[in-house]
Amino acid sequence: MAARTIIIDHGSGFLKAGFSGWNEPQMVFPSIVNYIPCRENPGPSYAQRRVSLGIDICHPDTFSYPIQRGRILNWEGVEHIWSFVLERHRREHEDFPVMVTESPMREPIDRQKTLEIMFELLDVPSILLADQLEMSLYASGLLTGVVVDSGYGLTRVQPFHLGRPLRSSRKTLEFAGQDLSAYLFRSLFKEDCNRHNLFQLETVATTQMSKCYVPQNLGEALDFRQSLPSGSDENNTYQLPDGTPVELTPMQRLAPEMFFSPQVFDLQGPSISQVAVDAILGCDAALHPLLTSHVMACGGNTLYPGFTKRLYKELTADHFSSAKATMWVGSNRNFSVWLGASVVAHLSSYKSEWMSKEEYEESQRP
Repeated sequence: MAARTIIIDHGSGFLKAGFSGWNEPQMVFPSIVNYIPCRENPGPSYAQRRVSLGIDICHPDTFSYPIQRGRILNWEGVEHIWSFVLERHRREHEDFPVMVTESPMREPIDRQKTLEIMFELLDVPSILLADQLEMSLYASGLLTGVVVDSGYGLTRVQPFHLGRPLRSSRKTLEFAGQDLSAYLFRSLFKEDCNRHNLFQLETVATTQMSKCYVPQNLGEALDFRQSLPSGSDENNTYQLPDGTPVELTPMQRLAPEMFFSPQVFDLQGPSISQVAVDAILGCDAALHPLLTSHVMACGGNTLYPGFTKRLYKELTADHFSSAKATMWVGSNRNFSVWLGASVVAHLSSYKSEWMSKEEYEESQRP
């Protein structure tokens, strides 16, 4: 392939983009678009609105996520984001090939729509559509193992053997980071909760990123936090708009526990660790020791302090206690999909997977 390829990893919560060959994406921003009335022709109808990127501070109630739980619901919004990314990367030269990662929730019609936008509207010379979990595998440098990916909209587990996905064992949960955000919104602001309030958005984001962690034992962690004198932990407060400090409750600090004990938060479904166990047990028994020795944690939720340690603890507690389990974690594991795609972009073994614009046009002829 070309010396450089534009990699676009478009998740439910964030878009990561940049040139292949780098150690991290050069562009990372929320997958958010907003619609506001045109100044020349104001009104609520679709034709009278214009789309722009991010949150408009003057109209904070107009933003939305075009991808939800891995499914594209707003193609116009996605096209606008992709157009912005390519425009930024094409300043030097027009003919960069493009690699777009795909969610396991995709449908054949989604793939066709992606090709249509890229070739007909954005005029890319060639494209490779790559499975996100497979890209995470390549980011680890391994060919066999279990990818445990937990992002903003989805949590996914996929075992691989010699680079091939064991698809019958793939597990997908529509339970991830946005559920933790929703819990904190309700818990922190109660009846005044408003997902379009900029102060509340910032407070929840800051709490998640700098104050939350995964305990190794929920009961012991609750007892410890409840025993602390009020005001003894500087990291235990957030401020109201008037500057008044408010102390976080123990459960607010321990909110990522919901990934391991969803029932404590009145949520349905199994825990992440149980899903990982089920995925491994769904594979041939002879592969179990090999798979458990190569468990790759990736996605933004795995960055919570204590997350990977707790996952390892629960994987080895019962079913795989005798196996030599190993947890593979990287400092940039929230970018694992993008990093793996950056590697694959230059592998000759994937050369046949690329589609050129000429091949696309030929396939569209009657």
